[in-house]
Amino acid sequence: MLLNVFMLIAGLAVLVWSADKFVYGAAAFARNLGLPPMLIGLTIVAMGSSAPEMFVAATASMEGMRDTAVGNVLGSNVANITLILGVTAMIGAVAVSSQTLKREIPMMLAATALAGYFLHDGILDRNEGIILAVAFLALMAYLIWHALTNKTPDPLADDADEEIPRDVPTSKALIWLVVGIILLPLSADWMVDGAVGIAKYYGLSDLVIGLTIIAVGTSLPELAACVASALKKEDDLAIGNIVGSNMFNILAVLALPGLIAPGVVDAQAVTRDFYMVMATSVALALFVLMSGKDRQLKRWHGAIFMAIFIGYQYVLFQTN
Repeated sequence: MLLNVFMLIAGLAVLVWSADKFVYGAAAFARNLGLPPMLIGLTIVAMGSSAPEMFVAATASMEGMRDTAVGNVLGSNVANITLILGVTAMIGAVAVSSQTLKREIPMMLAATALAGYFLHDGILDRNEGIILAVAFLALMAYLIWHALTNKTPDPLADDADEEIPRDVPTSKALIWLVVGIILLPLSADWMVDGAVGIAKYYGLSDLVIGLTIIAVGTSLPELAACVASALKKEDDLAIGNIVGSNMFNILAVLALPGLIAPGVVDAQAVTRDFYMVMATSVALALFVLMSGKDRQLKRWHGAIFMAIFIGYQYVLFQTN
């Protein structure tokens, strides 16, 4: 049991660290190549925050743990909104002023609805995995096209530019990129193996371990990024990290179990857990839209999200 706990903690620590170094190296290398900061922010930096979920989902799927992979996606999306935005909003009201985000929140809801349609029959097959992956690529292509052609000032673009490393030698950027590529799959494997051992010891299902320990663990990069953004008053970047991560999770990461290990999904994931993802996503949109001209998440919104997160975790462990 102690070995499993050590593997889980060590895997998580290395996973988060290597994802950060991967993003650092890739973003610095892309800047050195002369790519626009907004393009780098929308692709490398945004996808980098979902790198832990991607590698854990791929590893779990290859080991036949489809429900853990699906649970990781659904649990991460719930944690991103309830835990991470909850904490961020309680630090201080988070304004949403970017035109990009006013477009991306509906996109997040549409992506979530598409995933729900695929999951409603209790099966995630390979064709659905392909469609999710294609939808992800189409979304990326649209966001890149819009970023390159839109001339309207966007606060998110300035915030993204500040997050991209400057004056990093190409050789150093490539070293960190390679380190990240090597350590990400290794640490994901440690984390999954440790989580499986803990799940078996306590009698937890593959789905619950993915929804709880793994989901919260892989969401730590987003938590760190959002808290840092809130403290620096970069509100658009804080919301952008969550909305972007949730879109990538539901399209790119959920596609992985469909592609690698298609088959029957735990009935609880199809009903209880997907509905929680959809409900919290809609709540985020409503809180922003109903906040008046300020268009912000207020501290009491954050308190509600935190209460939902705690209640959801309690239900998961009670009904396991």
